Amino acid sequence: MTEATSPSRSGLARYLPLALIAAAAITGAVFLRDYLSFEALAANREALIGFRDANYALAAAAFAAAYVAIVALSLPGAAIATLTGGFLFGVVAGTALNAVSATIGALLIFLAAKHGLGDRLAARMDASDGAVKRLKDGIREDETSYLLIMRLVPAVPFFVANLVPAFVGVGTPKYAWTTFFGILPGSLVYTWVGAGLGEVFARGETPDLGIVFEPHILGPILGLAALALVPVAVKHLKSSK
Repeated sequence: MTEATSPSRSGLARYLPLALIAAAAITGAVFLRDYLSFEALAANREALIGFRDANYALAAAAFAAAYVAIVALSLPGAAIATLTGGFLFGVVAGTALNAVSATIGALLIFLAAKHGLGDRLAARMDASDGAVKRLKDGIREDETSYLLIMRLVPAVPFFVANLVPAFVGVGTPKYAWTTFFGILPGSLVYTWVGAGLGEVFARGETPDLGIVFEPHILGPILGLAALALVPVAVKHLKSSK
């Protein structure tokens, strides 16, 4: 009896982290959206500033833990969390907290996906033929470039950039550092916006989160993405010759 049930228990353990993340994401979308919003930040800004001034280190640690949970559990409010980091800790410390916390959260969901489905999917892709295997081989040949592009281009949803690398067998160290450096430009932009929220609150307005799509902001980010594509282009040119 024990031998018959142990594989099943092992399978359940493998999928449990992903199941918990999915359940948390659905619960958060239904029940937490109002609590992780700009309106909630505006309503509680004085209390947050007071807590930060009285307990800076504890406030930074609590903020980082909350940000990690938001990303790892795919909860709503990641953009608001980034603004909060800038509002409470300024551009430099806020950007560092935001980028490190987002990277840790992304790494946790990546590991959950890799442990639950990634290794098996990667093996099946290796054994398959056709477009699926070509896609995987293409990513594996230029992992660094593709990983950075997925992070740099704002059109790629964050959760997609978290899961796809796990499903094609990307290594954990490379995933971690490309995530950190890939999200750094966007984190800096939103943290900068957050650092100026005091004036926005005073005017009773809401921040323009679409600022990342302004030409003077989007242009340099897309330039970095194009730079990440250079090794891919060079390799294709060499192969074509």
